[in-house]
Amino acid sequence: MKRKLIILAAVLAADMLLACLCAGAAADFLAPVPVSRAQAQSAQGGLMGEEAAQGGFREAEAARGGLKEADAGQNGFEKAPGGSGEKLIALTFDDGPHPVYTKKLLDGLKERHVKASFFLIGQSIPGNEELIRQMARDGHLVGTHCYSHEDLTKMTLQEASEDIERTNEMICEISGRLPDHIRPPYGRWSDDLEAAVGMTPVFWDIDTLDWKSQDAAKVERQIYKNVGKHQVILLHDVFDTSVEAALAVIDTLAEQGYTFVTVDELLID
Repeated sequence: MKRKLIILAAVLAADMLLACLCAGAAADFLAPVPVSRAQAQSAQGGLMGEEAAQGGFREAEAARGGLKEADAGQNGFEKAPGGSGEKLIALTFDDGPHPVYTKKLLDGLKERHVKASFFLIGQSIPGNEELIRQMARDGHLVGTHCYSHEDLTKMTLQEASEDIERTNEMICEISGRLPDHIRPPYGRWSDDLEAAVGMTPVFWDIDTLDWKSQDAAKVERQIYKNVGKHQVILLHDVFDTSVEAALAVIDTLAEQGYTFVTVDELLID
Protein backbone atom coordinates (compact mmCIF):
# COMPACT_ATOMS: atom_id res chain seq x y z
CA MET A 1 0.00 0.00 0.00
CA LYS A 2 2.81 2.40 0.93
CA ARG A 3 4.50 1.71 -2.41
CA LYS A 4 1.27 2.45 -4.29
CA LEU A 5 0.88 5.77 -2.48
CA ILE A 6 4.43 6.77 -3.41
CA ILE A 7 3.81 5.94 -7.08
CA LEU A 8 0.51 7.83 -7.06
CA ALA A 9 2.17 10.90 -5.54
CA ALA A 10 4.88 10.83 -8.20
CA VAL A 11 2.29 10.65 -11.00
CA LEU A 12 0.34 13.59 -9.57
CA ALA A 13 3.51 15.66 -9.25
CA ALA A 14 4.43 14.96 -12.88
CA ASP A 15 0.94 15.97 -14.04
CA MET A 16 1.16 19.24 -12.10
CA LEU A 17 4.56 20.02 -13.61
CA LEU A 18 3.29 19.36 -17.15
CA ALA A 19 0.27 21.59 -16.57
CA CYS A 20 2.50 24.43 -15.39
CA LEU A 21 4.75 24.11 -18.43
CA CYS A 22 1.77 24.15 -20.81
CA ALA A 23 0.27 27.16 -19.08
CA GLY A 24 3.57 29.00 -19.42
CA ALA A 25 3.78 28.23 -23.13
CA ALA A 26 0.23 29.41 -23.67
CA ALA A 27 0.94 32.63 -21.81
CA ASP A 28 3.97 33.26 -24.00
CA PHE A 29 1.88 32.91 -27.15
CA LEU A 30 -1.03 34.99 -25.93
CA ALA A 31 1.15 37.88 -24.83
CA PRO A 32 1.15 40.74 -27.37
CA VAL A 33 4.16 40.42 -29.64
CA PRO A 34 5.96 43.64 -30.60
CA VAL A 35 5.86 44.04 -34.37
CA SER A 36 9.48 45.09 -34.49
CA ARG A 37 10.63 42.87 -37.32
CA ALA A 38 8.57 44.05 -40.29
CA GLN A 39 10.23 46.33 -42.82
CA ALA A 40 6.93 47.82 -43.86
CA GLN A 41 6.18 49.38 -40.51
CA SER A 42 5.97 53.08 -39.68
CA ALA A 43 9.12 55.17 -40.00
CA GLN A 44 7.44 58.29 -38.68
CA GLY A 45 8.06 57.96 -34.95
CA GLY A 46 6.32 54.71 -34.17
CA LEU A 47 3.48 52.60 -35.46
CA MET A 48 -0.01 54.02 -35.28
CA GLY A 49 -2.82 51.53 -35.62
CA GLU A 50 -5.87 51.59 -37.83
CA GLU A 51 -9.49 51.87 -36.87
CA ALA A 52 -12.56 51.20 -39.00
CA ALA A 53 -16.17 51.74 -38.04
CA GLN A 54 -17.58 49.86 -41.05
CA GLY A 55 -19.45 46.71 -40.06
CA GLY A 56 -18.67 47.26 -36.40
CA PHE A 57 -14.94 46.78 -36.83
CA ARG A 58 -12.83 49.26 -34.88
CA GLU A 59 -9.06 49.25 -34.83
CA ALA A 60 -7.05 50.50 -31.87
CA GLU A 61 -3.99 52.70 -32.00
CA ALA A 62 -1.33 50.03 -32.06
CA ALA A 63 1.46 52.23 -30.74
CA ARG A 64 -0.42 52.54 -27.47
CA GLY A 65 -0.51 48.76 -27.24
CA GLY A 66 3.26 48.45 -27.10
CA LEU A 67 4.02 47.86 -30.77
CA LYS A 68 7.37 49.20 -31.89
CA GLU A 69 8.89 50.63 -35.02
CA ALA A 70 9.95 47.95 -37.48
CA ASP A 71 13.45 46.71 -38.08
CA ALA A 72 14.36 45.96 -41.69
CA GLY A 73 14.32 42.38 -42.85
CA GLN A 74 13.37 40.78 -39.54
CA ASN A 75 10.08 39.42 -40.82
CA GLY A 76 11.47 37.38 -43.67
CA PHE A 77 11.33 40.17 -46.22
CA GLU A 78 12.80 43.56 -46.93
CA LYS A 79 12.12 46.46 -49.25
CA ALA A 80 13.05 45.78 -52.85
CA PRO A 81 16.05 47.81 -53.99
CA GLY A 82 15.16 50.58 -56.40
CA GLY A 83 17.19 52.21 -59.10
CA SER A 84 18.30 55.82 -58.94
CA GLY A 85 15.25 58.06 -58.77
CA GLU A 86 12.80 55.15 -58.70
CA LYS A 87 9.82 55.99 -56.52
CA LEU A 88 7.49 53.07 -55.74
CA ILE A 89 4.29 53.24 -53.72
CA ALA A 90 2.08 50.35 -52.62
CA LEU A 91 -1.47 51.43 -51.83
CA THR A 92 -3.12 48.94 -49.47
CA PHE A 93 -6.80 48.81 -48.53
CA ASP A 94 -8.22 47.05 -45.47
CA ASP A 95 -11.65 45.94 -44.23
CA GLY A 96 -13.40 45.46 -47.58
CA PRO A 97 -14.95 44.54 -49.77
CA HIS A 98 -17.61 47.24 -49.59
CA PRO A 99 -20.39 46.92 -52.18
CA VAL A 100 -20.29 50.61 -53.16
CA TYR A 101 -16.91 52.09 -52.26
CA THR A 102 -14.76 49.12 -53.29
CA LYS A 103 -16.49 49.08 -56.67
CA LYS A 104 -15.86 52.80 -57.09
CA LEU A 105 -12.21 52.31 -56.16
CA LEU A 106 -11.70 49.37 -58.53
CA ASP A 107 -13.18 51.32 -61.42
CA GLY A 108 -10.97 54.30 -60.63
CA LEU A 109 -7.84 52.15 -60.42
CA LYS A 110 -8.65 50.47 -63.72
CA GLU A 111 -9.18 53.82 -65.42
CA ARG A 112 -5.73 54.91 -64.20
CA HIS A 113 -4.02 51.57 -64.96
CA VAL A 114 -2.94 51.26 -61.32
CA LYS A 115 -2.58 48.10 -59.25
CA ALA A 116 -3.20 48.00 -55.49
CA SER A 117 -3.40 45.49 -52.64
CA PHE A 118 -6.61 44.52 -50.84
CA PHE A 119 -6.81 42.80 -47.45
CA LEU A 120 -10.28 41.37 -47.02
CA ILE A 121 -12.46 40.68 -43.99
CA GLY A 122 -14.05 37.24 -44.28
CA GLN A 123 -17.38 38.42 -42.88
CA SER A 124 -17.59 41.07 -45.62
CA ILE A 125 -17.10 38.62 -48.49
CA PRO A 126 -20.62 37.11 -48.89
CA GLY A 127 -22.55 39.13 -51.46
CA ASN A 128 -19.40 40.81 -52.79
CA GLU A 129 -17.92 37.88 -54.68
CA GLU A 130 -17.92 39.69 -58.03
CA LEU A 131 -15.77 42.47 -56.59
CA ILE A 132 -13.15 39.89 -55.59
CA ARG A 133 -13.25 38.39 -59.07
CA GLN A 134 -12.72 41.88 -60.47
CA MET A 135 -9.72 42.38 -58.16
CA ALA A 136 -8.18 39.18 -59.47
CA ARG A 137 -8.97 39.95 -63.12
CA ASP A 138 -7.48 43.44 -62.87
CA GLY A 139 -4.22 42.17 -61.39
CA HIS A 140 -4.56 43.45 -57.84
CA LEU A 141 -3.08 41.57 -54.90
CA VAL A 142 -5.81 39.95 -52.81
CA GLY A 143 -4.79 39.15 -49.24
CA THR A 144 -6.55 38.38 -45.99
CA HIS A 145 -7.38 40.63 -43.05
CA CYS A 146 -8.82 37.62 -41.17
CA TYR A 147 -12.44 36.57 -40.76
CA SER A 148 -13.80 38.71 -37.95
CA HIS A 149 -11.03 41.25 -37.36
CA GLU A 150 -10.07 39.95 -33.93
CA ASP A 151 -6.64 40.28 -32.35
CA LEU A 152 -4.89 37.08 -33.41
CA THR A 153 -2.47 37.18 -30.49
CA LYS A 154 -5.38 36.87 -28.07
CA MET A 155 -6.41 33.56 -29.62
CA THR A 156 -4.81 30.16 -29.27
CA LEU A 157 -2.51 29.21 -32.11
CA GLN A 158 -5.12 26.80 -33.44
CA GLU A 159 -7.94 29.36 -33.26
CA ALA A 160 -5.87 32.01 -35.03
CA SER A 161 -4.76 29.59 -37.74
CA GLU A 162 -8.33 28.47 -38.35
CA ASP A 163 -9.54 32.08 -38.55
CA ILE A 164 -6.94 32.85 -41.21
CA GLU A 165 -7.45 29.63 -43.14
CA ARG A 166 -11.22 30.12 -43.18
CA THR A 167 -10.83 33.48 -44.88
CA ASN A 168 -8.13 32.20 -47.22
CA GLU A 169 -10.39 29.39 -48.41
CA MET A 170 -13.24 31.82 -49.08
CA ILE A 171 -10.96 34.04 -51.15
CA CYS A 172 -9.44 31.09 -53.02
CA GLU A 173 -12.84 29.66 -53.90
CA ILE A 174 -13.79 32.97 -55.53
CA SER A 175 -10.52 34.19 -57.04
CA GLY A 176 -8.91 30.84 -57.80
CA ARG A 177 -5.79 31.70 -55.84
CA LEU A 178 -4.86 31.11 -52.21
CA PRO A 179 -3.62 34.35 -50.57
CA ASP A 180 0.08 34.59 -49.73
CA HIS A 181 -0.10 37.87 -47.80
CA ILE A 182 -1.89 38.87 -44.62
CA ARG A 183 -2.51 42.19 -42.90
CA PRO A 184 -2.86 41.19 -39.23
CA PRO A 185 -5.66 43.07 -37.44
CA TYR A 186 -4.22 45.79 -35.20
CA GLY A 187 -0.79 44.99 -36.64
CA ARG A 188 -0.41 42.19 -34.08
CA TRP A 189 1.48 39.09 -35.16
CA SER A 190 3.71 36.34 -33.79
CA ASP A 191 6.55 34.16 -35.04
CA ASP A 192 4.61 31.03 -34.04
CA LEU A 193 1.63 32.09 -36.13
CA GLU A 194 3.81 32.98 -39.09
CA ALA A 195 5.35 29.52 -38.98
CA ALA A 196 1.93 27.88 -38.66
CA VAL A 197 0.22 29.57 -41.61
CA GLY A 198 3.22 30.23 -43.85
CA MET A 199 2.07 33.69 -44.96
CA THR A 200 3.88 37.01 -45.34
CA PRO A 201 2.54 39.67 -42.96
CA VAL A 202 2.27 43.15 -44.46
CA PHE A 203 2.41 46.24 -42.26
CA TRP A 204 2.79 49.88 -43.37
CA ASP A 205 4.96 52.98 -43.56
CA ILE A 206 2.21 55.61 -43.66
CA ASP A 207 -0.98 55.30 -41.64
CA THR A 208 -3.37 57.78 -43.21
CA LEU A 209 -5.73 57.66 -40.21
CA ASP A 210 -8.53 57.81 -42.76
CA TRP A 211 -10.90 55.99 -40.38
CA LYS A 212 -10.45 58.82 -37.89
CA SER A 213 -10.79 61.92 -40.03
CA GLN A 214 -13.06 60.58 -42.80
CA ASP A 215 -11.95 63.73 -44.60
CA ALA A 216 -10.44 63.30 -48.07
CA ALA A 217 -8.35 66.48 -47.86
CA LYS A 218 -6.82 65.45 -44.52
CA VAL A 219 -6.02 61.98 -45.84
CA GLU A 220 -4.27 63.49 -48.86
CA ARG A 221 -2.23 65.84 -46.67
CA GLN A 222 -1.18 62.97 -44.42
CA ILE A 223 0.20 61.14 -47.44
CA TYR A 224 1.91 64.11 -49.10
CA LYS A 225 3.53 65.08 -45.78
CA ASN A 226 5.14 61.65 -45.32
CA VAL A 227 5.54 60.21 -48.80
CA GLY A 228 8.91 58.92 -49.94
CA LYS A 229 10.46 56.15 -52.01
CA HIS A 230 9.36 52.56 -51.53
CA GLN A 231 6.49 52.99 -49.09
CA VAL A 232 3.40 51.04 -48.08
CA ILE A 233 0.37 53.25 -47.46
CA LEU A 234 -2.54 52.11 -45.28
CA LEU A 235 -6.09 53.03 -46.30
CA HIS A 236 -9.58 51.53 -45.95
CA ASP A 237 -11.92 50.99 -48.88
CA VAL A 238 -14.99 51.17 -46.64
CA PHE A 239 -15.12 54.98 -46.65
CA ASP A 240 -16.05 57.12 -49.64
CA THR A 241 -13.61 59.79 -48.46
CA SER A 242 -10.75 57.28 -48.50
CA VAL A 243 -11.52 56.26 -52.06
CA GLU A 244 -11.74 59.90 -53.12
CA ALA A 245 -8.40 60.65 -51.48
CA ALA A 246 -6.68 57.59 -52.93
CA LEU A 247 -7.63 58.42 -56.50
CA ALA A 248 -6.59 62.06 -56.06
CA VAL A 249 -3.23 60.97 -54.60
CA ILE A 250 -2.64 58.67 -57.56
CA ASP A 251 -3.22 61.53 -60.00
CA THR A 252 -0.93 63.89 -58.09
CA LEU A 253 1.95 61.52 -57.34
CA ALA A 254 1.92 59.99 -60.82
CA GLU A 255 2.71 63.46 -62.17
CA GLN A 256 5.66 63.57 -59.75
CA GLY A 257 7.13 60.35 -61.10
CA TYR A 258 5.77 57.82 -58.61
CA THR A 259 4.84 54.32 -59.75
CA PHE A 260 2.12 52.36 -57.97
CA VAL A 261 2.72 48.66 -57.38
CA THR A 262 1.31 45.78 -55.35
CA VAL A 263 3.06 44.97 -52.07
CA ASP A 264 4.61 41.79 -53.43
CA GLU A 265 6.45 43.93 -55.97
CA LEU A 266 7.68 46.30 -53.27
CA LEU A 267 8.76 43.61 -50.82
CA ILE A 268 11.21 40.81 -51.53
CA ASP A 269 12.05 37.59 -49.69
